[in-house]
Amino acid sequence: MADMAFVGLAPAARQLPQTRRVRCTSSSRPLPRRWAVAGPAGGAPLRMVAAEPVPSDSSSPNPPTPPSTRLISHTPEWAALLAHKRDVIDPSHLRDLLADEPRTMALYAEHDGVSLDYARQRVTIDTMRLLFDLAKAANLPGKMAAMARGDRINSTEDRAVLHMALRAAKGDTLMVDGVNVNADVWGVLDRIRTFTDRVRSGEHRGATGKVIKNVIAVGIGGSYLGPDFVHEALKTDRDASKAAGNRTLRFLSNVDPVDVLRNTRDLDPEETVVVVISKTFTTRETKVNAKTLRDWLRNSMGRAPEVVAQHMVACSTNMEGTSEFGISPENVFPFWDWVGGRFSVCSSVGALPIALQYGFDSFERFLEGARSMDQHWQTASMERNLPILMGLLGVWNMSFLGYSTRALHPYTEALLKFPAHVQQVDMESNGKHVTLDGDLVDYPVGEVDFGEPGTNGQHSFFQLLHMGQTVPCDFIGFMESQNPICEEGEPVSNHDELVANFFAQPDALANGKTAEECRAEGRSEELIPHVTFLGNRPSVSLLLPICNAYSCGQLLALYEHRTAVEGFIWNINSFDQWGVELGKVLAIKVRQQINQTRYHNRPIKESFNVSTARLLDRFLNGSVGCAFEDIVVDE
Repeated sequence: MADMAFVGLAPAARQLPQTRRVRCTSSSRPLPRRWAVAGPAGGAPLRMVAAEPVPSDSSSPNPPTPPSTRLISHTPEWAALLAHKRDVIDPSHLRDLLADEPRTMALYAEHDGVSLDYARQRVTIDTMRLLFDLAKAANLPGKMAAMARGDRINSTEDRAVLHMALRAAKGDTLMVDGVNVNADVWGVLDRIRTFTDRVRSGEHRGATGKVIKNVIAVGIGGSYLGPDFVHEALKTDRDASKAAGNRTLRFLSNVDPVDVLRNTRDLDPEETVVVVISKTFTTRETKVNAKTLRDWLRNSMGRAPEVVAQHMVACSTNMEGTSEFGISPENVFPFWDWVGGRFSVCSSVGALPIALQYGFDSFERFLEGARSMDQHWQTASMERNLPILMGLLGVWNMSFLGYSTRALHPYTEALLKFPAHVQQVDMESNGKHVTLDGDLVDYPVGEVDFGEPGTNGQHSFFQLLHMGQTVPCDFIGFMESQNPICEEGEPVSNHDELVANFFAQPDALANGKTAEECRAEGRSEELIPHVTFLGNRPSVSLLLPICNAYSCGQLLALYEHRTAVEGFIWNINSFDQWGVELGKVLAIKVRQQINQTRYHNRPIKESFNVSTARLLDRFLNGSVGCAFEDIVVDE
């Protein structure tokens, strides 16, 4: 572990007399920053603060750079944006900005059928110029290039970030550490094509000879959110749904046994294949669910080895673990350490379940859409680059305007699961509090993301969006419906009715409704404060031709790269997720305690705080466990 210095950061802390200073070392995983507990000697309360780096040799001719000078917020470009916000943006209203036709016409970009209108953002042309300056100061182009060529930009885990390589064209070359990554990727994809074709054609059958018609994919987090979004989007796509026929695809993610029941109760195990998705094959929830489904299969067909061999496959790098579980080596499809879970939908994680349900051609179209956006992100100028524009606007809204939440509204039910996937991609990536250098950020980073398809969301939480907190919105619309319907006697089609709201809501949020407009409608003075809309609420609108495999790939890559752009500007690591670990570790202690108390009658340990111990005791006294005589808790 890097040396840790316990000193004060705030000026007041530095002035305290007899401040305690401690140094410690450890051989465990390096921490990215030195931390500090500051306070006067004599028992006064201590405060955890960030400490300036302490050189190992005080006589070093190159003393460390103070953290403040490394932060992007201490650059002239950041200061220029703050001044611009104060002098230009704060006094302005979107109602007036939208009336500026040259500005409004300029704030638009498109690529490969994807149109981005960001005229309803609280920006001017000058704002964008200043944001481009900030991007250059943060070395955004250099960081993007480093990611594309396979540099180990995930510094805390010493890994490359190569999810773009998952959708590169077959035959491309990307050499990383002497290995052609593209050849490895397509080697796995070709195996998946062969296997899924065999299952879909009936060549690979279940242990009792029945044709496989059902797929249950077992995974959690990035192992299911991305594939589930794609699955929901393709359910009603004409070509994909035709390819699916009468097949069923479901995702079992929650270790809650209720989720098991919901996914299995109307399926025939003899016609079902289980896809276990776990890179290490040790993820607790996934392992428990996989064992549960293995028992479900065995209870129906017996314990012969071919039951698991014919009905269970895996996406994993742990060949030993999958073999011990009973899964045949030829039915294990790997992915790599340089693929983060939330960025893994283009790997075997998404390829296997999607190709089993819709055929590999549908999945390949999805890859092609993502590839198109990848190439655009890497080659287009900042001024026309959709992911860069959206990422910079995210930084502007979060770090300068102070909007900590973002809402995502796809105006198609087909993208029902897209907001949940973006939520993980964005919040797990950018939910950080230190920079790559380990310095505490002194500016807001990481939005809270949520969303719901339109128009459902309008009748749920749009009241707050219009009259409560300001929440920047992303509106996603499509020119064509997957299922066009025209009702006789209606002035427009069902899809046109939907899209009318897609166009209306951004204007309502931006323009609002003035008291004068309310008076002109004859509203009483008492009611006017309640029916006035302040407006000035920013949004972007994305318009695409139709929701299909290709456009889903485009949207996936667009939002992945948007998240990366934000992280590159903020100088945080968008590709690790240490925040997931602590709760998992503490859950092991709780699991052990439940086992010891429930089955060995041992009291709750004093190591639990009073609050946890109280609720744990209530849980144990009010619930029942398994009727097994000998239960061994996992360590």
